[in-house]
Amino acid sequence: MAQAQGPTSATVLSIGDGDTIRVQQGAKRITIRLACIDAPEMAQAPDGANARSYLQSRLRLGSSVTLRPQTVDRFGRTVAEVIRGPISVNLQMVEQGEAAVYRQYLSRCDRERYLAAEGQARLGRRGIWGNPPLQQMPWDFRRCRREGGC
Repeated sequence: MAQAQGPTSATVLSIGDGDTIRVQQGAKRITIRLACIDAPEMAQAPDGANARSYLQSRLRLGSSVTLRPQTVDRFGRTVAEVIRGPISVNLQMVEQGEAAVYRQYLSRCDRERYLAAEGQARLGRRGIWGNPPLQQMPWDFRRCRREGGC
């Protein structure tokens, strides 16, 4: 895994799903995986589409963001916290129940803040914690698909 660099600015080009975006950073186009969180997969209807729509509403195409890179994942994506104005979009996704805290990859994040946000979303039954709640966490959903279904 690559070393993290300092905060940089970028322009939003597209939203892939609830935790992946493409940005223009200088002359480069790069894919960003939102750090600390895991949003439902698009195949997890309707939660995947809801998470993507929410992220689209937060990050308009052409808007400027600040990236706080943490690492590069095995797919070559930059894993980063995405900041729009004074707001962490990653944390906002958790607060609104559009993503879960990705505990396996939380070491470079404000653990207490993310877990508290998820707890509040659960209590408020927002997003994936609503009625009905998400049936399978995104990491379990991907594992099941890799292993031939659950």
